[in-house]
Amino acid sequence: MSAIGLLGAGDVRALASQLGVRPTKKLGQNFVVEPGTVRQIAALAGPLRADDVILEVGPGLGSLTLALLEAAAPAGARVVAVEIDPVLASRLPKTIAERAPGLAGRLDVVEADALGLTGLGGVSPTLLAANLPYNVAVPVVLHLLAAFATIRRGVVMVQAEVADRMCAGPGSRVYGVPSAKLAWYASARPAGTVPRSVFWPVPNVDSKLVTFTRHEAGPPPAGRLEVFRVIDAAFGQRRKTLRAALATWAGSPAEAERVLRAAGVDPGARGESLGVADFARIAAAAPAARAARAAGGCPDAEHAGGDKLPRSSGLECVP
Repeated sequence: MSAIGLLGAGDVRALASQLGVRPTKKLGQNFVVEPGTVRQIAALAGPLRADDVILEVGPGLGSLTLALLEAAAPAGARVVAVEIDPVLASRLPKTIAERAPGLAGRLDVVEADALGLTGLGGVSPTLLAANLPYNVAVPVVLHLLAAFATIRRGVVMVQAEVADRMCAGPGSRVYGVPSAKLAWYASARPAGTVPRSVFWPVPNVDSKLVTFTRHEAGPPPAGRLEVFRVIDAAFGQRRKTLRAALATWAGSPAEAERVLRAAGVDPGARGESLGVADFARIAAAAPAARAARAAGGCPDAEHAGGDKLPRSSGLECVP
């Protein structure tokens, strides 16, 4: 394999000038200008197999794309780059052909908004690797995990504060909606810090790397939307107890308490103390608790909301 010419600071600025590109805050464009950083991200995407397809979101001028192709080459893996900017999307194949001619055939470029992506023409991505715009980082990750069940793991570079929230667990000061929703799909962990100096233009915030691995035995997809509604409601009023925070979702504070007790969750607890399994149990208990109240009986723990729950789940009849 011939040497790959990764992009340095001068290369990035020259390309941008040639294309008339000025990084915009609207698209969250901060281009990586330090080769060591993109190699670090590419290394975290490994180990790779011949059947792996790396989905890169927001390749920009190609800094990370080149490093991903370099890392994918020994295994024979491929890269699909999704870019929303038409100028950058049209230029990327040429940049790869110039700097990694032997690997240009292993890249596909798709001009699209990642938040609207539902398919890749029959291609099934297995990994996500991206330097994500700060303002859409979490929505992009959650959307792609929902849209592509084939994504097994990933590595993303995001704002430090966002990274902390993505990796936080119950009880943490920064644990919230992003933490719980990402935990529905995968386990996430911090993978390093990134100095501001590796970007052009230099951002006003620090960055961190996050890696995640999808749960092997994922929860039933049919329950996801309802579980996410519970999560949104629970964190919508962080200072309130779950009995109060879930009142609108359940229909009343009394009904919220009924559902929470049926799920084995303390109505006096707060959302930040619950894990995603607790939220799933609440969502599953809701229809069973309501049906039991209407029928005057007790809900069956194995048929709460269509999801099978163990008898030890705490599902019980609440007066």
